[in-house]
Amino acid sequence: MPAIDWSNLFGFTMSPIELFIRGTLTFFFLFSMFRFIVRRDVGALGLSDLLVLVIIADASQNAMAGDYKSVPDGFVLMSTIIGWSLVLNFLSFRFPLIRRVVLPRPLCIVKDGVKQEAVLKRELIADEELAEMLREHEVEDIAQVKRAYLEPDGQVTVIRKRGGAAEHRDRHRAY
Repeated sequence: MPAIDWSNLFGFTMSPIELFIRGTLTFFFLFSMFRFIVRRDVGALGLSDLLVLVIIADASQNAMAGDYKSVPDGFVLMSTIIGWSLVLNFLSFRFPLIRRVVLPRPLCIVKDGVKQEAVLKRELIADEELAEMLREHEVEDIAQVKRAYLEPDGQVTVIRKRGGAAEHRDRHRAY
């Protein structure tokens, strides 16, 4: 069994400043990609989504780290990624302007029973997907929907119109 080279294991193989810069650049690149491009896929993690995350992790590892080989190198990178996430969360909590950049607003995809075609097209949501989203909220007819929003986490929130048959039936059951 070969001897353990403790200096390679616990010494830096790359400048911590360079690791910080690489981690920062990669974090903000990936943040931008997920914030502006793959918004509706964030809330649901399917097999293809998992595959994309694994591939992104592998591809970004080289961009972030170059050829790092020691434990402290990895710690600096992980700390940089987690640190920027915490900083963005804190800043978006404290400052509304930053919140608008970091956390997208919900998008109205149905308004008063009418599909918002421009939003659906921009978000690449097909009619079948919209129908599926509504069925998940036990809505059979889009006319029952007062508002439906695509939330920042990719989930859909549905607000039903008042006075529907289901609401009338449920109201009488409660009394």
